[in-house]
Amino acid sequence: MHSTARTILAGFVLVCTQAAVAADQPVEVRDPTYAKVCSYCHDKGIGPAIVGRQLPTVYIENVVRHGFRAMPSFRPTEIDNAALASVARWVSESAAAKK
Repeated sequence: MHSTARTILAGFVLVCTQAAVAADQPVEVRDPTYAKVCSYCHDKGIGPAIVGRQLPTVYIENVVRHGFRAMPSFRPTEIDNAALASVARWVSESAAAKK
């Protein structure tokens, strides 16, 4: 086999291997604030599922700061503004959980 053909074959194998490895990894990493604070209720059926619903970030931030129905409010001393913006963006852009 010519060296050019071997190089092309090796590149093809590498691309296929990377694609297979990527398919086995989780689609997305959870936001640390979501994992620490939100998932306790929203992933266990206590609160509504919010992941994958494309909720607007402004809505999420408002509900977190002021509460809504059974959802308690969280003060800036509990979830700072940067963490709130990050988790709101992550929830808003997240894909629905696979079942």
